[in-house]
Amino acid sequence: MKVTVSRRAHFNAAHRLYRKDWSETKNNAVFGKCNNPNYHGHNYELIASVTGNIDQETGYVIDMKVLKQIIKTEIEDAFDHKNLNLDVPEFKTLNPTAENIVVIIYNKIKAKLESHLDLEITLYETPRNFVTYSG
Repeated sequence: MKVTVSRRAHFNAAHRLYRKDWSETKNNAVFGKCNNPNYHGHNYELIASVTGNIDQETGYVIDMKVLKQIIKTEIEDAFDHKNLNLDVPEFKTLNPTAENIVVIIYNKIKAKLESHLDLEITLYETPRNFVTYSG
């Protein structure tokens, strides 16, 4: 039987939404205050949900200590208190929108999970604005 277990995590990060190949006027029209050249920050909340069969020996879908460590190493250590545009290699050429951030988070965590496990990531940029990605 398939069960989903979830872990909540948190990181703070700054970013700027803009395209280098667009004029400042077009960037302002599309991204508004999120195009601030001095960046702006968010207190991101993420929920990593892992779905799989319950292991008959352990009773786990995944050991939550393992999931906690994956999130810490792959996401919190990499993103927390960082400028996503400047400090995170994945965003050197990728606009760090919530949509792109959630896909990067998914890919980083999914690569560390056993292949039979499914993953869904929900990322809250604000308490009211969030995105979900499941591959």
